[in-house]
Amino acid sequence: QVQLVESGGGLVQAGGSLRLSCAASGRTSRTYAMGWFRQAPGQEREFVAATDWTGRNTYYSDSVKGRFTISKDNAETTLYLQMNSLKPEDTGVYYCNFRFWTGTGAWGPGTQVTVSS
Repeated sequence: QVQLVESGGGLVQAGGSLRLSCAASGRTSRTYAMGWFRQAPGQEREFVAATDWTGRNTYYSDSVKGRFTISKDNAETTLYLQMNSLKPEDTGVYYCNFRFWTGTGAWGPGTQVTVSS
């Protein structure tokens, strides 16, 4: 079983930057994809960014492309999301998600990001 814990959220002014981290523990060797999702108040959780186990392939939602960068360490134990040029509409709870070759997945509890205008 894999446990995920996000960190790095906080309050930032529009135009600022934050770097989120997701620390994983457990059997992370079965991971084939990792990603970030976010959920704003009253809205559904939405995809933000993802990468595969090699880290060479990355995917972004159109709303964050060019501003956010997803990366990971070599051991699939830490996932990062560098967020630059933040906008008020980036506000929400950010969750990391790991997908495994077994067909299962894991979610972290989330970290709050608030961007003030």
